Amino acid sequence: MIDSAFSPDRLRLARELKAWSQADLSVEVGLTAAAVSQFESGATHPGAESVARMAGALEVPEEFFGLPLVDTHEGFFRSLRRTSVSHRRRARALAHVAHDVAVAAGSSGAIPGLAIPRLRALDLNAGRAEVEKVAGEVRREWRLPDGPVPNVVELLEDKGIVVIRLPLASADVDAFSLPFPDRPVVVLGSDKNDRARSRFDAAHELGHLVAHSDQVWAVKEVETQAHWFAAAFLMPAGDIFDQLPSRADWPTLFELKRTWQVSLAALLMRARSLGKMSEGNYLTAVKAPPPGDGAVPSQSRSVHRSKRGPSLTSSRRAAQTKSQVRCLSTSWTPSEVRPRNNDVVRPAAGPRLGGRDRDHCVTSGSRPQSVAPAAAAETAY
Repeated sequence: MIDSAFSPDRLRLARELKAWSQADLSVEVGLTAAAVSQFESGATHPGAESVARMAGALEVPEEFFGLPLVDTHEGFFRSLRRTSVSHRRRARALAHVAHDVAVAAGSSGAIPGLAIPRLRALDLNAGRAEVEKVAGEVRREWRLPDGPVPNVVELLEDKGIVVIRLPLASADVDAFSLPFPDRPVVVLGSDKNDRARSRFDAAHELGHLVAHSDQVWAVKEVETQAHWFAAAFLMPAGDIFDQLPSRADWPTLFELKRTWQVSLAALLMRARSLGKMSEGNYLTAVKAPPPGDGAVPSQSRSVHRSKRGPSLTSSRRAAQTKSQVRCLSTSWTPSEVRPRNNDVVRPAAGPRLGGRDRDHCVTSGSRPQSVAPAAAAETAY
């Protein structure tokens, strides 16, 4: 390999794909950690022998180090505090590889061109009303009919957004996106096994891509706005308001869950945020399970009992409500929603990297897995 063709960023990317530190790589290839650090910083270029040894250890072709790299920010991750740096970097590196594949496929016309609405980036202080307006503008520009979006992931792919599913290996690395200017990438977890959550996650990441610039990320405000966007995009106020109950009418809520393909928690929060359900009725709904459709997990029941009573502080009441919302977002999935095939990037399979029917998140050939309650709260907004 010619030294001048070596990209330091590509070496870092390959190392992060393995979730290795610079010290780990140095041990594998018989170099010093300082040498690896200098290669990645661009201070020095490795010789042909070192390139070959690093390529072998990292399991990439030597040509990988010479490819151009389109960079962007660290990505829209929702759980930065709980996400380890190595897990986040590995997930981000996988998204970079997906971007490489998509750019190559796009240049040959194998996947649709990018058609994301170019809207003015939201201010961090933008409220729910402004976010709802943005979601409505996107639906209008994409000429979506009134009512539920049939398949969110397919819609994003049709608009040129790369959507892939990966077993992210950590409950704390949830769905995320990288706003590459030429071909944005959305990554959804294939190990969450929740159709409603998958749809909400995809809409949440779409909110980032259309409403947030590539200069702002990793702050609470943009995540809150993306949740508001997802709710408004999936459940437009004008379409769903009259259908929402003002109290915990479980038969109605289950029917809405099947129709709109969102979680019970999302429906309850939408009813509250639109003023259809009072705060009191909302709290009553999230504290009590719906009758005759699955039981509250034993841990949630014990937490509910142990925190019940007049001595609860406001902070403990908030924690109790959050626990119940988590339970609602994962415990009751309509039996008619069956696992569907999905998968990993397969460029030769057709124009869509993830295939046509992609709202469900069960990995191809796998059995459904339970969703960890601690991570399930991301479905609610």
